[in-house]
Amino acid sequence: MSGTLTCSVSDLSAMLGPNATAAAEYICGQLGTVDNKFTDAAYAVDNTYLLFSSYLVFSMQIGFAMLCAGSVRAKNTMNIMLTNVLDAAAGGLFYYLFGYAFAFGGSSEGFIGRHNFALRDFPTLTSDYSFFLYQWSFAIAAAGITSGSIAERTQFVAYLIYSSFLTGFVYPIVSHWFWSPYGWASPFRSAQDRLFNTGAIDFAGSGVVHMVGGIAGLWGALIEGPRRGRFEKSGRAISLRGHSASLVVLGTFLLWFGWYGFNPGSFTKILVPYETGSSHGQWSGIGRTAVTTTLAGSTAALTTLFGKRLLSGHWNVTDVCNGLLGGFAAITGGCSVVEPWAAIVCGFVAALVLIGCNKLAEIVQYDDPLEAAQLHGGCGAWGLIFVGLFAKEKYLNEVYGATPGRPYGRLMGGGGKLLGAQLVQILVVAGWVSATMGTLFFMLKKLGLLRISEKDEMAGMDMTRHGGFAYMYYDNDDESHRAIQI
Repeated sequence: MSGTLTCSVSDLSAMLGPNATAAAEYICGQLGTVDNKFTDAAYAVDNTYLLFSSYLVFSMQIGFAMLCAGSVRAKNTMNIMLTNVLDAAAGGLFYYLFGYAFAFGGSSEGFIGRHNFALRDFPTLTSDYSFFLYQWSFAIAAAGITSGSIAERTQFVAYLIYSSFLTGFVYPIVSHWFWSPYGWASPFRSAQDRLFNTGAIDFAGSGVVHMVGGIAGLWGALIEGPRRGRFEKSGRAISLRGHSASLVVLGTFLLWFGWYGFNPGSFTKILVPYETGSSHGQWSGIGRTAVTTTLAGSTAALTTLFGKRLLSGHWNVTDVCNGLLGGFAAITGGCSVVEPWAAIVCGFVAALVLIGCNKLAEIVQYDDPLEAAQLHGGCGAWGLIFVGLFAKEKYLNEVYGATPGRPYGRLMGGGGKLLGAQLVQILVVAGWVSATMGTLFFMLKKLGLLRISEKDEMAGMDMTRHGGFAYMYYDNDDESHRAIQI
Protein backbone atom coordinates (compact mmCIF):
# COMPACT_ATOMS: atom_id res chain seq x y z
CA MET A 1 0.00 0.00 0.00
CA SER A 2 1.52 3.33 -1.01
CA GLY A 3 1.58 6.35 1.30
CA THR A 4 2.35 4.33 4.47
CA LEU A 5 2.89 6.08 7.78
CA THR A 6 6.51 6.59 8.90
CA CYS A 7 7.90 7.54 12.29
CA SER A 8 11.51 8.11 13.45
CA VAL A 9 12.24 7.78 17.20
CA SER A 10 15.36 9.95 16.98
CA ASP A 11 13.55 12.75 15.14
CA LEU A 12 10.53 12.65 17.44
CA SER A 13 12.48 12.46 20.73
CA ALA A 14 14.27 15.70 19.91
CA MET A 15 10.91 17.51 20.05
CA LEU A 16 9.80 16.00 23.36
CA GLY A 17 10.71 16.79 26.96
CA PRO A 18 11.68 14.37 29.79
CA ASN A 19 11.51 10.67 28.93
CA ALA A 20 11.65 11.72 25.29
CA THR A 21 12.97 8.44 23.98
CA ALA A 22 10.34 6.31 25.71
CA ALA A 23 7.57 8.65 24.58
CA ALA A 24 8.84 8.63 21.02
CA GLU A 25 9.04 4.84 20.98
CA TYR A 26 5.48 4.60 22.26
CA ILE A 27 4.10 7.07 19.71
CA CYS A 28 5.96 5.43 16.82
CA GLY A 29 4.79 2.02 17.98
CA GLN A 30 1.17 3.18 17.93
CA LEU A 31 1.57 4.75 14.53
CA GLY A 32 3.12 1.51 13.26
CA THR A 33 0.11 -0.42 14.54
CA VAL A 34 -2.24 1.97 12.79
CA ASP A 35 -0.22 1.67 9.58
CA ASN A 36 -0.40 -2.13 9.74
CA LYS A 37 -4.16 -1.91 10.16
CA PHE A 38 -4.41 0.26 7.06
CA THR A 39 -2.27 -2.24 5.13
CA ASP A 40 -4.42 -5.15 6.33
CA ALA A 41 -7.58 -3.26 5.34
CA ALA A 42 -6.17 -2.57 1.88
CA TYR A 43 -5.44 -6.28 1.33
CA ALA A 44 -8.91 -7.18 2.56
CA VAL A 45 -10.60 -4.65 0.27
CA ASP A 46 -8.59 -5.76 -2.77
CA ASN A 47 -9.26 -9.45 -2.10
CA THR A 48 -12.94 -8.81 -1.55
CA TYR A 49 -13.10 -6.87 -4.80
CA LEU A 50 -11.40 -9.71 -6.68
CA LEU A 51 -13.65 -12.35 -5.11
CA PHE A 52 -16.75 -10.35 -6.01
CA SER A 53 -15.46 -10.01 -9.57
CA SER A 54 -14.88 -13.77 -9.64
CA TYR A 55 -18.49 -14.37 -8.66
CA LEU A 56 -19.66 -12.04 -11.42
CA VAL A 57 -17.56 -13.82 -14.05
CA PHE A 58 -18.74 -17.19 -12.81
CA SER A 59 -22.35 -16.00 -13.10
CA MET A 60 -21.66 -15.71 -16.83
CA GLN A 61 -21.90 -19.50 -16.91
CA ILE A 62 -25.61 -19.08 -16.24
CA GLY A 63 -25.73 -16.69 -19.17
CA PHE A 64 -23.85 -19.11 -21.41
CA ALA A 65 -26.22 -21.91 -20.43
CA MET A 66 -29.35 -19.87 -21.15
CA LEU A 67 -27.94 -18.48 -24.40
CA CYS A 68 -26.92 -21.94 -25.60
CA ALA A 69 -30.23 -23.51 -24.61
CA GLY A 70 -32.25 -20.87 -26.46
CA SER A 71 -30.03 -21.04 -29.55
CA VAL A 72 -30.41 -24.78 -30.17
CA ARG A 73 -33.50 -26.76 -31.10
CA ALA A 74 -35.53 -27.95 -28.15
CA LYS A 75 -34.68 -31.61 -28.75
CA ASN A 76 -31.07 -30.86 -27.75
CA THR A 77 -31.73 -28.64 -24.72
CA MET A 78 -30.71 -31.08 -21.99
CA ASN A 79 -27.54 -31.96 -23.87
CA ILE A 80 -26.29 -28.40 -24.23
CA MET A 81 -27.19 -27.55 -20.63
CA LEU A 82 -25.26 -30.54 -19.34
CA THR A 83 -22.19 -29.60 -21.37
CA ASN A 84 -22.24 -26.14 -19.79
CA VAL A 85 -22.30 -27.66 -16.31
CA LEU A 86 -19.43 -29.98 -17.16
CA ASP A 87 -17.36 -27.16 -18.67
CA ALA A 88 -17.33 -25.60 -15.20
CA ALA A 89 -16.87 -28.85 -13.28
CA ALA A 90 -14.18 -30.46 -15.44
CA GLY A 91 -12.53 -27.08 -15.90
CA GLY A 92 -12.37 -26.60 -12.13
CA LEU A 93 -10.52 -29.86 -11.57
CA PHE A 94 -8.11 -29.63 -14.50
CA TYR A 95 -7.33 -25.94 -13.94
CA TYR A 96 -6.52 -26.77 -10.32
CA LEU A 97 -4.30 -29.73 -11.21
CA PHE A 98 -2.47 -28.28 -14.21
CA GLY A 99 -3.92 -25.10 -15.69
CA TYR A 100 -2.99 -22.57 -13.04
CA ALA A 101 0.59 -23.84 -12.84
CA PHE A 102 1.00 -23.66 -16.63
CA ALA A 103 -0.48 -20.15 -16.64
CA PHE A 104 1.08 -18.41 -13.65
CA GLY A 105 3.73 -20.71 -12.21
CA GLY A 106 7.37 -19.69 -12.51
CA SER A 107 8.23 -19.67 -16.19
CA SER A 108 10.33 -21.90 -18.41
CA GLU A 109 11.81 -19.54 -21.02
CA GLY A 110 8.59 -17.48 -21.15
CA PHE A 111 6.60 -20.34 -22.72
CA ILE A 112 5.00 -22.31 -19.91
CA GLY A 113 4.69 -22.16 -16.13
CA ARG A 114 6.17 -24.97 -14.04
CA HIS A 115 5.23 -24.38 -10.39
CA ASN A 116 2.11 -24.55 -8.19
CA PHE A 117 0.61 -27.73 -9.67
CA ALA A 118 -2.50 -28.59 -7.64
CA LEU A 119 -1.82 -25.28 -5.84
CA ARG A 120 1.29 -26.66 -4.17
CA ASP A 121 3.30 -23.99 -2.30
CA PHE A 122 0.34 -21.64 -2.58
CA PRO A 123 -0.51 -18.82 -1.76
CA THR A 124 2.60 -17.01 -2.91
CA LEU A 125 3.84 -13.51 -2.17
CA THR A 126 2.01 -12.20 -5.26
CA SER A 127 -1.06 -14.45 -5.56
CA ASP A 128 -3.79 -15.63 -3.21
CA TYR A 129 -6.75 -18.00 -3.56
CA SER A 130 -8.97 -15.20 -4.84
CA PHE A 131 -6.65 -14.81 -7.83
CA PHE A 132 -6.84 -18.54 -8.59
CA LEU A 133 -10.65 -18.44 -8.47
CA TYR A 134 -10.76 -15.44 -10.78
CA GLN A 135 -8.47 -17.07 -13.33
CA TRP A 136 -10.45 -20.33 -13.21
CA SER A 137 -13.64 -18.44 -14.04
CA PHE A 138 -11.89 -17.11 -17.17
CA ALA A 139 -10.68 -20.56 -18.20
CA ILE A 140 -14.15 -22.09 -18.13
CA ALA A 141 -15.49 -19.12 -20.08
CA ALA A 142 -13.18 -20.05 -22.95
CA ALA A 143 -14.42 -23.65 -22.84
CA GLY A 144 -18.03 -22.48 -22.84
CA ILE A 145 -17.47 -20.53 -26.04
CA THR A 146 -16.26 -23.65 -27.85
CA SER A 147 -19.23 -25.75 -26.81
CA GLY A 148 -21.60 -23.46 -28.72
CA SER A 149 -19.81 -24.00 -32.03
CA ILE A 150 -20.17 -27.79 -31.97
CA ALA A 151 -23.65 -27.96 -30.46
CA GLU A 152 -26.37 -30.40 -31.59
CA ARG A 153 -24.09 -32.99 -33.19
CA THR A 154 -21.22 -33.83 -30.86
CA GLN A 155 -20.75 -36.93 -28.73
CA PHE A 156 -20.80 -36.34 -25.01
CA VAL A 157 -17.38 -37.89 -24.43
CA ALA A 158 -15.87 -35.42 -26.91
CA TYR A 159 -17.10 -32.54 -24.76
CA LEU A 160 -15.37 -34.00 -21.70
CA ILE A 161 -12.10 -34.54 -23.55
CA TYR A 162 -11.87 -31.16 -25.29
CA SER A 163 -13.02 -29.19 -22.22
CA SER A 164 -10.40 -30.80 -19.99
CA PHE A 165 -7.65 -30.32 -22.59
CA LEU A 166 -8.59 -26.70 -23.27
CA THR A 167 -8.80 -25.58 -19.64
CA GLY A 168 -5.90 -27.69 -18.43
CA PHE A 169 -3.36 -27.00 -21.17
CA VAL A 170 -4.24 -24.97 -24.29
CA TYR A 171 -5.78 -21.90 -22.65
CA PRO A 172 -3.26 -21.70 -19.74
CA ILE A 173 -0.31 -21.57 -22.14
CA VAL A 174 -1.83 -18.58 -23.94
CA SER A 175 -2.60 -16.77 -20.69
CA HIS A 176 0.99 -17.38 -19.58
CA TRP A 177 2.35 -15.74 -22.73
CA PHE A 178 0.32 -12.55 -22.35
CA TRP A 179 -0.70 -12.24 -18.69
CA SER A 180 2.05 -13.78 -16.60
CA PRO A 181 4.91 -11.42 -15.73
CA TYR A 182 7.20 -14.14 -17.12
CA GLY A 183 5.44 -14.58 -20.49
CA TRP A 184 7.46 -13.84 -23.63
CA ALA A 185 4.88 -11.33 -24.94
CA SER A 186 3.67 -9.97 -21.60
CA PRO A 187 3.51 -6.21 -21.02
CA PHE A 188 4.48 -6.88 -17.38
CA ARG A 189 8.06 -7.86 -18.26
CA SER A 190 10.91 -5.42 -17.72
CA ALA A 191 10.89 -2.72 -20.39
CA GLN A 192 13.99 -3.95 -22.26
CA ASP A 193 12.57 -7.48 -22.54
CA ARG A 194 9.12 -6.61 -23.88
CA LEU A 195 7.98 -7.53 -27.37
CA PHE A 196 8.60 -4.40 -29.48
CA ASN A 197 9.28 -2.52 -26.21
CA THR A 198 5.61 -2.79 -25.25
CA GLY A 199 4.33 -6.35 -25.05
CA ALA A 200 0.89 -7.27 -26.35
CA ILE A 201 -1.92 -5.43 -24.58
CA ASP A 202 -4.90 -7.71 -23.97
CA PHE A 203 -6.30 -6.43 -20.72
CA ALA A 204 -9.21 -8.83 -20.13
CA GLY A 205 -8.87 -11.31 -22.95
CA SER A 206 -10.09 -10.43 -26.45
CA GLY A 207 -7.34 -12.77 -27.61
CA VAL A 208 -6.53 -14.86 -24.54
CA VAL A 209 -10.14 -15.86 -23.86
CA HIS A 210 -12.33 -15.03 -26.85
CA MET A 211 -10.00 -15.90 -29.71
CA VAL A 212 -8.92 -19.09 -27.97
CA GLY A 213 -12.51 -20.25 -27.46
CA GLY A 214 -13.63 -19.06 -30.89
CA ILE A 215 -10.81 -20.65 -32.88
CA ALA A 216 -11.14 -23.91 -30.95
CA GLY A 217 -14.83 -23.91 -31.85
CA LEU A 218 -13.99 -23.07 -35.47
CA TRP A 219 -11.87 -26.20 -35.83
CA GLY A 220 -14.41 -28.37 -34.04
CA ALA A 221 -17.23 -27.24 -36.32
CA LEU A 222 -15.11 -27.48 -39.48
CA ILE A 223 -13.95 -31.01 -38.73
CA GLU A 224 -17.43 -32.20 -37.72
CA GLY A 225 -19.19 -30.54 -40.62
CA PRO A 226 -22.58 -28.79 -40.57
CA ARG A 227 -25.71 -30.12 -38.92
CA ARG A 228 -28.04 -32.29 -41.00
CA GLY A 229 -30.30 -30.06 -43.06
CA ARG A 230 -28.31 -26.87 -42.52
CA PHE A 231 -27.40 -26.56 -46.21
CA GLU A 232 -29.15 -27.87 -49.30
CA LYS A 233 -27.23 -29.73 -52.00
CA SER A 234 -27.33 -26.55 -54.05
CA GLY A 235 -25.50 -24.76 -51.23
CA ARG A 236 -28.45 -22.66 -50.10
CA ALA A 237 -28.45 -22.11 -46.33
CA ILE A 238 -31.45 -23.32 -44.32
CA SER A 239 -32.07 -21.61 -41.01
CA LEU A 240 -32.23 -24.05 -38.08
CA ARG A 241 -33.53 -21.55 -35.57
CA GLY A 242 -33.11 -21.94 -31.85
CA HIS A 243 -36.30 -22.75 -30.01
CA SER A 244 -36.43 -19.88 -27.47
CA ALA A 245 -35.65 -16.23 -28.10
CA SER A 246 -36.64 -15.63 -24.46
CA LEU A 247 -33.75 -17.76 -23.20
CA VAL A 248 -31.38 -16.04 -25.64
CA VAL A 249 -32.33 -12.61 -24.27
CA LEU A 250 -32.13 -13.82 -20.66
CA GLY A 251 -28.69 -15.31 -21.30
CA THR A 252 -27.51 -12.13 -23.00
CA PHE A 253 -28.49 -9.93 -20.07
CA LEU A 254 -26.80 -12.32 -17.63
CA LEU A 255 -23.62 -12.19 -19.72
CA TRP A 256 -23.84 -8.39 -19.84
CA PHE A 257 -24.08 -8.32 -16.06
CA GLY A 258 -21.16 -10.70 -15.67
CA TRP A 259 -19.01 -8.66 -18.04
CA TYR A 260 -18.73 -6.00 -15.32
CA GLY A 261 -16.66 -8.54 -13.43
CA PHE A 262 -14.86 -9.74 -16.54
CA ASN A 263 -13.51 -6.34 -17.64
CA PRO A 264 -13.37 -4.03 -14.59
CA GLY A 265 -12.44 -6.99 -12.40
CA SER A 266 -9.30 -7.62 -14.43
CA PHE A 267 -7.59 -4.80 -12.56
CA THR A 268 -7.56 -7.35 -9.66
CA LYS A 269 -7.03 -4.47 -7.19
CA ILE A 270 -9.02 -1.35 -6.47
CA LEU A 271 -7.06 0.49 -3.75
CA VAL A 272 -4.26 1.75 -5.98
CA PRO A 273 -3.87 5.57 -6.11
CA TYR A 274 -2.47 7.11 -9.28
CA GLU A 275 -1.80 10.39 -7.48
CA THR A 276 -1.33 10.24 -3.70
CA GLY A 277 -3.88 12.30 -1.79
CA SER A 278 -6.16 12.85 -4.80
CA SER A 279 -9.43 11.31 -5.98
CA HIS A 280 -7.66 9.89 -9.04
CA GLY A 281 -6.82 6.22 -8.68
CA GLN A 282 -7.51 2.74 -9.93
CA TRP A 283 -11.09 3.07 -8.76
CA SER A 284 -11.63 5.71 -11.45
CA GLY A 285 -9.96 3.49 -14.04
CA ILE A 286 -12.35 0.72 -13.05
CA GLY A 287 -15.30 3.04 -13.55
CA ARG A 288 -14.00 4.11 -16.97
CA THR A 289 -13.58 0.47 -17.95
CA ALA A 290 -17.20 -0.25 -17.06
CA VAL A 291 -18.26 2.71 -19.22
CA THR A 292 -16.21 1.67 -22.25
CA THR A 293 -17.58 -1.86 -21.93
CA THR A 294 -21.15 -0.56 -21.88
CA LEU A 295 -20.67 1.78 -24.84
CA ALA A 296 -19.02 -0.81 -27.07
CA GLY A 297 -21.73 -3.39 -26.47
CA SER A 298 -24.55 -0.89 -26.87
CA THR A 299 -23.14 0.51 -30.11
CA ALA A 300 -22.63 -2.97 -31.55
CA ALA A 301 -26.20 -3.94 -30.67
CA LEU A 302 -27.71 -0.90 -32.42
CA THR A 303 -25.43 -1.26 -35.45
CA THR A 304 -26.44 -4.90 -35.80
CA LEU A 305 -30.10 -4.02 -35.41
CA PHE A 306 -30.13 -1.61 -38.34
CA GLY A 307 -27.56 -3.51 -40.38
CA LYS A 308 -29.54 -6.74 -40.29
CA ARG A 309 -32.74 -4.79 -40.96
CA LEU A 310 -31.21 -3.50 -44.20
CA LEU A 311 -29.97 -6.95 -45.18
CA SER A 312 -32.93 -9.14 -44.19
CA GLY A 313 -35.86 -6.77 -43.69
CA HIS A 314 -36.43 -7.93 -40.10
CA TRP A 315 -35.84 -6.59 -36.60
CA ASN A 316 -34.23 -9.76 -35.22
CA VAL A 317 -33.68 -9.96 -31.47
CA THR A 318 -31.25 -12.90 -31.69
CA ASP A 319 -29.03 -11.02 -34.11
CA VAL A 320 -29.07 -7.98 -31.84
CA CYS A 321 -28.05 -10.11 -28.84
CA ASN A 322 -25.14 -11.59 -30.78
CA GLY A 323 -24.10 -8.14 -31.96
CA LEU A 324 -24.11 -6.89 -28.37
CA LEU A 325 -21.88 -9.77 -27.28
CA GLY A 326 -19.60 -9.17 -30.25
CA GLY A 327 -19.08 -5.60 -29.06
CA PHE A 328 -18.21 -6.86 -25.58
CA ALA A 329 -15.77 -9.43 -26.95
CA ALA A 330 -14.01 -6.73 -28.98
CA ILE A 331 -13.69 -4.12 -26.23
CA THR A 332 -12.42 -6.66 -23.69
CA GLY A 333 -8.79 -6.34 -24.81
CA GLY A 334 -8.58 -2.54 -24.58
CA CYS A 335 -11.39 -1.57 -22.20
CA SER A 336 -9.00 -0.06 -19.63
CA VAL A 337 -6.73 1.90 -21.99
CA VAL A 338 -9.08 3.73 -24.38
CA GLU A 339 -11.37 6.73 -24.17
CA PRO A 340 -15.15 6.21 -24.08
CA TRP A 341 -15.57 7.70 -27.56
CA ALA A 342 -13.14 5.11 -28.94
CA ALA A 343 -15.28 2.32 -27.44
CA ILE A 344 -18.12 3.48 -29.69
CA VAL A 345 -15.84 3.03 -32.70
CA CYS A 346 -14.89 -0.40 -31.42
CA GLY A 347 -18.53 -1.52 -31.09
CA PHE A 348 -19.50 -0.17 -34.50
CA VAL A 349 -16.73 -2.02 -36.31
CA ALA A 350 -17.29 -5.18 -34.24
CA ALA A 351 -20.87 -5.37 -35.50
CA LEU A 352 -19.69 -5.08 -39.10
CA VAL A 353 -17.05 -7.77 -38.48
CA LEU A 354 -19.70 -10.12 -37.08
CA ILE A 355 -22.10 -9.52 -39.98
CA GLY A 356 -19.29 -10.06 -42.47
CA CYS A 357 -18.06 -13.25 -40.77
CA ASN A 358 -21.59 -14.66 -40.74
CA LYS A 359 -22.00 -13.93 -44.43
CA LEU A 360 -18.67 -15.63 -45.15
CA ALA A 361 -19.71 -18.64 -43.04
CA GLU A 362 -22.80 -19.12 -45.20
CA ILE A 363 -20.77 -18.91 -48.40
CA VAL A 364 -18.32 -21.63 -47.30
CA GLN A 365 -21.11 -23.70 -45.66
CA TYR A 366 -19.70 -23.39 -42.16
CA ASP A 367 -22.25 -24.16 -39.44
CA ASP A 368 -21.95 -22.68 -35.95
CA PRO A 369 -25.28 -22.72 -34.06
CA LEU A 370 -24.26 -19.86 -31.75
CA GLU A 371 -22.02 -17.95 -34.18
CA ALA A 372 -19.34 -18.46 -31.53
CA ALA A 373 -16.33 -18.61 -33.87
CA GLN A 374 -17.47 -15.54 -35.78
CA LEU A 375 -18.42 -13.62 -32.66
CA HIS A 376 -15.56 -14.48 -30.32
CA GLY A 377 -12.88 -15.28 -32.86
CA GLY A 378 -13.60 -12.53 -35.38
CA CYS A 379 -14.59 -9.77 -32.96
CA GLY A 380 -11.82 -10.80 -30.55
CA ALA A 381 -9.22 -10.37 -33.31
CA TRP A 382 -10.65 -6.95 -34.17
CA GLY A 383 -10.45 -6.03 -30.48
CA LEU A 384 -6.69 -6.64 -30.46
CA ILE A 385 -6.20 -4.52 -33.59
CA PHE A 386 -8.37 -1.83 -32.01
CA VAL A 387 -5.98 -1.60 -29.04
CA GLY A 388 -3.05 -1.09 -31.40
CA LEU A 389 -4.90 1.82 -33.00
CA PHE A 390 -6.61 3.60 -30.09
CA ALA A 391 -4.73 2.85 -26.83
CA LYS A 392 -3.99 6.07 -24.94
CA GLU A 393 -0.50 6.66 -23.54
CA LYS A 394 -1.72 8.03 -20.20
CA TYR A 395 -3.97 5.05 -19.52
CA LEU A 396 -1.29 2.54 -20.54
CA ASN A 397 1.13 4.08 -18.04
CA GLU A 398 -1.48 4.06 -15.29
CA VAL A 399 -2.58 0.48 -15.83
CA TYR A 400 0.73 -1.16 -16.80
CA GLY A 401 3.20 1.11 -15.01
CA ALA A 402 4.87 4.30 -16.16
CA THR A 403 7.51 3.67 -18.83
CA PRO A 404 9.26 6.51 -20.70
CA GLY A 405 8.68 6.25 -24.43
CA ARG A 406 6.11 3.46 -24.18
CA PRO A 407 4.48 2.77 -27.58
CA TYR A 408 0.74 3.42 -27.72
CA GLY A 409 -2.08 3.55 -30.26
CA ARG A 410 -1.13 4.21 -33.89
CA LEU A 411 -4.02 6.61 -34.45
CA MET A 412 -3.26 8.37 -31.16
CA GLY A 413 0.24 9.27 -32.34
CA GLY A 414 2.08 6.39 -30.69
CA GLY A 415 3.68 4.76 -33.73
CA GLY A 416 3.22 1.24 -35.01
CA LYS A 417 5.04 -0.90 -32.44
CA LEU A 418 1.98 -1.63 -30.30
CA LEU A 419 -0.05 -2.48 -33.39
CA GLY A 420 2.75 -4.83 -34.42
CA ALA A 421 2.66 -6.57 -31.05
CA GLN A 422 -1.11 -6.96 -31.36
CA LEU A 423 -0.80 -8.56 -34.80
CA VAL A 424 1.80 -10.97 -33.43
CA GLN A 425 -0.66 -11.98 -30.72
CA ILE A 426 -3.38 -12.67 -33.28
CA LEU A 427 -1.05 -14.86 -35.32
CA VAL A 428 0.39 -16.87 -32.43
CA VAL A 429 -2.99 -17.44 -30.75
CA ALA A 430 -4.51 -18.59 -34.04
CA GLY A 431 -1.52 -20.83 -34.74
CA TRP A 432 -1.30 -22.36 -31.26
CA VAL A 433 -5.00 -23.11 -30.92
CA SER A 434 -5.19 -24.46 -34.46
CA ALA A 435 -2.23 -26.78 -33.88
CA THR A 436 -3.53 -28.12 -30.57
CA MET A 437 -7.33 -28.10 -30.76
CA GLY A 438 -7.46 -28.79 -34.49
CA THR A 439 -5.31 -31.86 -33.94
CA LEU A 440 -7.44 -32.98 -31.00
CA PHE A 441 -10.72 -32.72 -32.91
CA PHE A 442 -9.20 -34.52 -35.89
CA MET A 443 -8.04 -37.38 -33.65
CA LEU A 444 -11.47 -37.61 -32.03
CA LYS A 445 -13.05 -37.86 -35.46
CA LYS A 446 -10.67 -40.61 -36.55
CA LEU A 447 -11.41 -42.54 -33.36
CA GLY A 448 -15.15 -42.22 -33.92
CA LEU A 449 -15.61 -40.16 -30.76
CA LEU A 450 -16.61 -36.82 -32.24
CA ARG A 451 -19.96 -36.86 -34.05
CA ILE A 452 -23.16 -38.70 -33.21
CA SER A 453 -24.99 -40.87 -35.74
CA GLU A 454 -27.41 -39.39 -38.27
CA LYS A 455 -30.29 -41.22 -36.61
CA ASP A 456 -29.49 -39.77 -33.18
CA GLU A 457 -28.98 -36.30 -34.62
CA MET A 458 -32.37 -36.30 -36.33
CA ALA A 459 -34.14 -37.63 -33.24
CA GLY A 460 -32.34 -35.25 -30.92
CA MET A 461 -29.76 -36.01 -28.26
CA ASP A 462 -32.11 -35.39 -25.35
CA MET A 463 -34.08 -38.53 -26.18
CA THR A 464 -31.28 -40.71 -27.53
CA ARG A 465 -28.49 -39.77 -25.09
CA HIS A 466 -30.11 -38.24 -22.00
CA GLY A 467 -33.27 -40.21 -21.38
CA GLY A 468 -35.95 -37.75 -22.43
CA PHE A 469 -36.86 -34.29 -23.64
CA ALA A 470 -36.46 -31.22 -21.48
CA TYR A 471 -40.07 -30.09 -21.91
CA MET A 472 -42.92 -29.90 -24.40
CA TYR A 473 -41.62 -28.42 -27.60
CA TYR A 474 -42.30 -27.83 -31.27
CA ASP A 475 -39.47 -27.56 -33.78
CA ASN A 476 -39.87 -25.82 -37.12
CA ASP A 477 -38.03 -28.66 -38.87
CA ASP A 478 -40.27 -31.35 -37.37
CA GLU A 479 -42.18 -32.64 -40.41
CA SER A 480 -44.81 -34.35 -38.30
CA HIS A 481 -45.74 -30.98 -36.73
CA ARG A 482 -46.48 -32.71 -33.48
CA ALA A 483 -45.71 -31.53 -29.98
CA ILE A 484 -43.88 -34.04 -27.88
CA GLN A 485 -44.34 -34.11 -24.15
CA ILE A 486 -42.36 -35.95 -21.51
